[in-house]
Amino acid sequence: MPTRKELANAIRVLSMDAVEKAKSGHPGAPMGMADMAEVLWNDFLKHNPENPQWHDRDRFVLSNGHASMLLYSLLHLSGYALSMEDIKAFRQLHSKTPGHPEHGLTPGVETTTGPLGQGVATAVGMALAERMLAEEFNREGHDIVDHHTYVFMGDGCMMEGLSHEAASLAGTLGLGKLIAFWDDNGISIDGPVKGWFADDTPARFKAYGWQVITEVDGHDAAALKKAIAKARKESAKPSLICCRTTIAFGSPGKAGSEKSHGAPLGEEEIRATRKVLGWNHPPFEIPLDIRNAWDARKKGRSAEKRWNERFAAYAAAYPEAAAEFLRRMKGDLPEGWDTVLGEHMAALQKAGEAKASRISSKEVLDVAAPAIPELLGGSADLTGSVGTLWKGAKTITREDFSGRYISYGVREFGMSCVMNGLALHGGFIPYGGTFLVFADYAKNALRLSSLMRQRVIYVYTHDSIMVGEDGPTHQPVEQLAMLRLIPNMQVWRPCDAVETAAAWKAALGRKNGPSCLVLSRQNLPAVQRDAKTLANIARGGYVLKESKGGAPEIILIATGSEVSLALAAFEALEKKGRRARVVSMPSAELFDAQDRDWRESVLPHGVRARVAIEAAAEDWWKKYVGLDGRVVGMHSFGESAPGSAVYEYFGFTVDKILEEVKTVCLHCDYKEQS
Repeated sequence: MPTRKELANAIRVLSMDAVEKAKSGHPGAPMGMADMAEVLWNDFLKHNPENPQWHDRDRFVLSNGHASMLLYSLLHLSGYALSMEDIKAFRQLHSKTPGHPEHGLTPGVETTTGPLGQGVATAVGMALAERMLAEEFNREGHDIVDHHTYVFMGDGCMMEGLSHEAASLAGTLGLGKLIAFWDDNGISIDGPVKGWFADDTPARFKAYGWQVITEVDGHDAAALKKAIAKARKESAKPSLICCRTTIAFGSPGKAGSEKSHGAPLGEEEIRATRKVLGWNHPPFEIPLDIRNAWDARKKGRSAEKRWNERFAAYAAAYPEAAAEFLRRMKGDLPEGWDTVLGEHMAALQKAGEAKASRISSKEVLDVAAPAIPELLGGSADLTGSVGTLWKGAKTITREDFSGRYISYGVREFGMSCVMNGLALHGGFIPYGGTFLVFADYAKNALRLSSLMRQRVIYVYTHDSIMVGEDGPTHQPVEQLAMLRLIPNMQVWRPCDAVETAAAWKAALGRKNGPSCLVLSRQNLPAVQRDAKTLANIARGGYVLKESKGGAPEIILIATGSEVSLALAAFEALEKKGRRARVVSMPSAELFDAQDRDWRESVLPHGVRARVAIEAAAEDWWKKYVGLDGRVVGMHSFGESAPGSAVYEYFGFTVDKILEEVKTVCLHCDYKEQS
C-alpha cells in the first residue's frame, strides 16, 4: 500500500511535469498544497467521479486557480473523465486542461477560478445554497441535502478585498459547512509577502465569526486530518484551517522561492526534485498501486447509491417535495410561469401607466416570485432604492434560512460572486440589485457569470445622468457599453413597464447566460403597442412607430427613457412631412441574435439616415448608425444638478435630435420642408 506521501507526490510530479511540457504554468502551489489535497480528497471529500453532477456531492473550489494542475491531477487520479493525454495537453488549444480551471470545460471543475478571491466568494454562495435548500427540503429523518463546501485559497486571495467581503458575510450568516484552507506559504509573485502582507489573518477571520484552526503543518497528514475533522464538527461557524506550507515542496533549488510560482522548474531541477521525493518513474507515469489507491470511483458509486436509496425513501414519504427538488436542481422553470408574466405584460399594456422602470421591475417580482419558488433575491444595501424586495418576501438570517431574500450589505462584488455560487450549486435563480454605476465594482464577477454561462440576473437601477443631483460619481456613462461588450451578457434597458416585464421574462427563461436589467429612477411614459408589436419586444429590437405612406427616410433608434424622446422627435418630423421610424432596442444583444431578415426589416440597409439616442457613451452606437449616422449621447462625465436640467444641458431634447437629423440627412439628399 502506498504511503500518504507517495500519494501526494503523484500530484507533485504530475504538476511539475505538465508545466514543464507546456513551458508555462505554476508548479509551486500544487506542489505545496499536495498534502492538503491528498488528505481532503482521500479521507473526507464526498464525490462520485462517474457522476460529477450528483446533487449531494461536496463542492471543492480551488480559489487560487493558477494552481490548476493541483485540481487536474486530483481529477485525473481519482477517476474523472480526464485522461493522461489531457494532462499532457495542459495549456494547449482546446484542451480540457486550460491554464486556469474553467467550469463546463473540465469534468469536476465546480467553478471557473483564477481571478484571485473569486473562488472563495463563489464558495460562499455554494455553501449558502446548501444551507437554504436543506432548510427548505430536508425533513426529520430525511436529510437529502447534506454536504460541505471546501475551498483552497492562497495569500493572494487573502489580500484581495473581495475575500474580506465574502468572509464577513459567511461569518455573519454562520455557514458551518463552509471549510476554507489557507495555503500559508508566505510567497507571492514579488517574493516573501511579509513586506506587504503583515495582517494577523487568524484574528481577522475570528473577528468575522469564523472558527479558526491555526498552526497546522500543511505537510503533515495526521495534523491535517485532525484539523479537518475539527472543522467538520463545527456547525454554527465557517472554518478556516491555517496551513503552513512550503511552495514547491520537494524542489531542492526552488522550494520556498517565488521562482517556483509562475514558471517551469526546468529539466535539471525536476530531475533533482524526483530524487528528493524518491520518485523513480518517468514523466506522466503513475505506478499502478498509486493509481489504485487514488481511484475514488467505487467509493463514489457507493456514496451516491446510499443517497439514491435515501432519496427514494424521501420521495415515497414526500413525493411533491421530491419532484420539486429534482425540478429545481435540473434548472427547469415551473409550469405556467411564462403565462403569469404574459398576463402581467398584457395588463400593463392595457393600463398604460407612467412609472419608473425600477418600480415596474418590483411589480414584476410581485407576480413572478410566488410563481417561481427558486427565484432568490437580494441587494447590496439598496433594497428600497432598487426595488428588489417583492411583496411578502422574507430576508434570511443566521437563525432562519427559510426566506428568499438576502441582505448582502455594501458588498457589490461579493454579492455578484455569491450569486454565481448560488447558480452553480443549483436550485436557485439568483438576482441582486445595486446602482448601475456600481457595476464597476462587480465587473469581474459579471465576466465570470458570462464565461460560465450562468443564469444570474443583475438588477441595475439609476440608469443615467437623470440621477441628477448626486453628480458624476453616481451618474453612469460608460457602464452600459461596458456591460454590452461582455461576451454572452444580455443587457436590457427597457423604455416602459411593458418592456421591463419582457426583460424579466427573457432573463428568467435564459438558461445559458446572465442578464443585466438596467432600470430608471425617473418616470417613463407608457408606450402604446398593438399585439404584434407587443410580441416583437422579445426580439430585442423592433419597430415601435412608423410613418405611413412608404419606406422610412429617417430611423431613430433609442432605449430606456430616450424612447419617449425619440417618439416626440418623430411627431415633429411628421409635421415637417418626413417619413420616420422609431426603433426601440431594449436589448441589442438579443436583436443581434435574430435572423438577418428580421434585422433588415428593422434597420434596412437602404436607409442610411439614422440617429441613435441614449443617455450614455455614444461610441458604442456607431455600429448601428454607420459612418453617416449620428448619436445623441454622452462624451463626457455628467454634472450635479436636477436631473431634468442635466438632461437638457447635455442635449437630450427634441431640438437637438432634429438638428442631428438635419446633419445626417445632408449625406442622404435631405431637404428641409416647411
